[in-house]
Amino acid sequence: MAYIRIDQLANEIANSIREYTEDVTVSIEREVGTTADNVLAETERLAPKRKGKYAASFVKTDKSLPGNRRYVIWNKKFYRLVHLLEFGHAKRGGGRVQAYPHLGPAHDKYAPRMVRNIERIIRNGG
Repeated sequence: MAYIRIDQLANEIANSIREYTEDVTVSIEREVGTTADNVLAETERLAPKRKGKYAASFVKTDKSLPGNRRYVIWNKKFYRLVHLLEFGHAKRGGGRVQAYPHLGPAHDKYAPRMVRNIERIIRNGG
């Protein structure tokens, strides 16, 4: 155990808190990036594949702000089709087209894991 003088105690506490915060922040950012990669891979795997171009055009875009790590998974080439394929849609002559859920299930699979992992990271200090 290190001995410190009482006049240095405030500085040591502040340094310890700063180190904890930096470690937790780096670990959380890494976890969010890993989760985004997993969601992207799962979305590509679950996406409907007639020719494969639709599934291959999903991308992960970094929309982060300082102190706020955020990624968006979207389809770069066929962005207008995602909603129609995910939820199905009405036909012109009546009836509905079958839905092919792919983005929602990928999110629902990995988002709860990310929350549990972030809670663990905070509890363990990085």
